[in-house]
Amino acid sequence: LQYGIVLDAGSSHTAMFVYKWPADKENDTGVVSEHSMCDVEGPGISSYSSNPLAAGTSLEHCLNQALRDVPKEKHVGTPLYLGATAGMRLLNISDPQVSDTVLRAVAAMLKRYPFDFRGAKILSGEEEGVFGWVTANYLLENFIKRGWLGEWIQPQKKTLGAMDFGGASTQITFETRDTIENPRNEVMLKLYGQAYKVYTHSFLCYGRDQVLKRLLSKLLQAESYQETVSHPCWPMGYNKSLLMSSIYDSPCTEKERPSLALNTTVTLVGTGNGNLCALHVSKLFDFTSCSFSHCSFDGVFQPKVSGSFIAFSAFFYTVDFIQTVMGRPVHLPSDLKDAAETICATSWSELLQKAPKLEKRLPDYCAVSTFVYLLTTKGYSFNNHSFPNIAFQKKAGETSIGWALGYMLNLTNMIPAEKPSSHKSILYNYWVILILLFVVTTLTSLVTAICLLRHSKSSII
Repeated sequence: LQYGIVLDAGSSHTAMFVYKWPADKENDTGVVSEHSMCDVEGPGISSYSSNPLAAGTSLEHCLNQALRDVPKEKHVGTPLYLGATAGMRLLNISDPQVSDTVLRAVAAMLKRYPFDFRGAKILSGEEEGVFGWVTANYLLENFIKRGWLGEWIQPQKKTLGAMDFGGASTQITFETRDTIENPRNEVMLKLYGQAYKVYTHSFLCYGRDQVLKRLLSKLLQAESYQETVSHPCWPMGYNKSLLMSSIYDSPCTEKERPSLALNTTVTLVGTGNGNLCALHVSKLFDFTSCSFSHCSFDGVFQPKVSGSFIAFSAFFYTVDFIQTVMGRPVHLPSDLKDAAETICATSWSELLQKAPKLEKRLPDYCAVSTFVYLLTTKGYSFNNHSFPNIAFQKKAGETSIGWALGYMLNLTNMIPAEKPSSHKSILYNYWVILILLFVVTTLTSLVTAICLLRHSKSSII
């Protein structure tokens, strides 16, 4: 086996994925799978802006696991990548020098290991979206698959759209035949000889954590920054005191920063009002301005959604909470809306009783469920006909869905642009031999049986 390692440095945390594939892998096969994964303890690397060296140190535990997971004799030939996403994109906006220092500290740590380190970089939102789309369709064998005779064939089925919902950004990517009116949203890909015209857009500041910060900012603004502010999206019985600095420490909220001292404390009191929560969450979007024939929100062009979609990351966790903890089905937009309202109306003590292990994230499921409902329906325009085509999934088989695998496949050139070679794989030859042996054996048996039957008949006569 051959191995590859990708560190997904997200805004809220870092995950390490170790991939494996056969050493004699043909260049046009689809057999890369997840060997193991490791969640880095602590926050994402972008939160180490005041102590960049600690960003590197935080990765040691998982890198040491990689030393054990990858056989020692394979270490030197194993490519190692780190890709940072929206958290580092935000840090790069607010302080490019600090973001460079953090990346250098992380790279210095990765170079200390015996793997083939091939760089640490910040991905653009479009790269994150497209690589997530590639991963999902690769794992679901929509580009290429092994035929029953062992040959590699291109299945005649449509690709899936991909929707990612991280801590600081959200992405939507799908193949379309429509004209993509904004060239920045169009990506042309050639995979296995097939051309794909893909629409993609990444919305910075629309990831889960940044949405919650922006919502807090809107609520404080609405109540003129009083010492105590009601929070309609938090459950009844839950309240918390926060420093202003924890709300306005992001480029996503700094434009709304009040003139008050940032060390001021504000107390937010949960009121569990679903309708009022939806009203405040909807103010995070701009559904009015659009200079194209059709927009999603914030003046961003989007063609009509078509085909099936897979929604992962926080999309999956949100819907999974609704289905498993709240016991509610999610088949139609109205199911999502009703479930969000039910969560909002559930008291803090009831929620704690239902999911004590999720205490840290529990207060925010009302707001996040409401956000996912508004994003998919009012934002992306999924309706009763198209919404059921969204599968909320974390994995395909045993492999996590996200941008990491697509990123590695691209950088190691494991998905060629050209069509798969027409020759059959080695396995095909074995199949031919087996089939011939089966035919010969069957014919021999039949001939022998006929001869014996004739012989027995002549003996009786």
